[in-house]
Amino acid sequence: MIVSRLRSWYGRFERPISSLSLILGFVFDAVTLKRVDMFWENFWIVAHLAIVGLVIALIHTHENGGNDEADSSKAHFWYVNILQFFFGGIFSTYLVLYFRSADLFVTWPFIVILAVAFVANESLKRHYVRLSFQIGLFFLSIYSFAIFLVPVLLHQIGDAIFVLSGVVSVLFIGIYILLLFFLAKEKFSGSKKILFFLITGILAVVNILYFTNLIPPIPLSLKDAGVYHSIQKNADGNYVVTYENLGLSGYFSLYPKFQEVAGDTVYAYSAIFSPSNLNTTIVHEWQYYDGIQKLWVTVNEVALPVIGGRDGGFRTFSSQSNVFDGNWRVNIKTAQGQLIGRLRFSIVQGNTEPPLVTDIK
Repeated sequence: MIVSRLRSWYGRFERPISSLSLILGFVFDAVTLKRVDMFWENFWIVAHLAIVGLVIALIHTHENGGNDEADSSKAHFWYVNILQFFFGGIFSTYLVLYFRSADLFVTWPFIVILAVAFVANESLKRHYVRLSFQIGLFFLSIYSFAIFLVPVLLHQIGDAIFVLSGVVSVLFIGIYILLLFFLAKEKFSGSKKILFFLITGILAVVNILYFTNLIPPIPLSLKDAGVYHSIQKNADGNYVVTYENLGLSGYFSLYPKFQEVAGDTVYAYSAIFSPSNLNTTIVHEWQYYDGIQKLWVTVNEVALPVIGGRDGGFRTFSSQSNVFDGNWRVNIKTAQGQLIGRLRFSIVQGNTEPPLVTDIK
């Protein structure tokens, strides 16, 4: 009786409950998820994936078991809602982790895919009766996890590691589908072609996004960055930086003003988080905008080492002399060309140095 009333109450208020859960779940993940190489963060994801895989199997095993229609309907209601809840938890986690590792002006396509999957999970529940829809979301979940877990485990990043992530994901989903075949032969037999094209399509799209540098370079992420008039290392090993305090105008300007005296040097600072034991190289690519040719011109590329493990990110910087008026940017990239972050500023020449503020990084 209590279960029936609970189900009836949930059915009446499903939409507001679902929307509130969506928001609260995302906020919870944003606050609690810290590092992609921490055991509990990854255990959280593995547990969600395990429950999703189990519930998908239960849904189709139960439906093929010849159970009483009323009992089957009740079980299906709870299975689908549990599946929706844990898929929501997985994709909200990915959205937070990938968002932290992205420059949205460049890597927005992959973030949009995760966001669409996140929202679709809440609004397209009727499609959970379809095996292909469930397996498609499950494969995307596994693939998104493997993309950053494999580099963390192997302490390497690069094209070969990314391809290996795809291979691991396909093998995992292949074994899972094989198990489902023995549990739900009738339903599976009608979905073979759809599943093949769905998994192949997801694999192809994600690879295209990666090799066009449109996937965030997770597990790397930009923890801090800025353009400064000077940078010096103090006795404590920290960096003393000086900069202009532009107030609110600096936050709302796409290219904040940087007043420079002719001949001065401009410094680009970045703190890159990398998992423990994952040491790599990043690149500061200095570019200015050529208004005549309407394109960005590279004037310098500086390779910088990054040592993994520091919570606040590994701190490093590059510098550029003889800069001139106009819009500039420093692309902070991996050695493979994936964009970790971007510094934008507009050089304005002056006769005297502007008032500067000192900070410690």
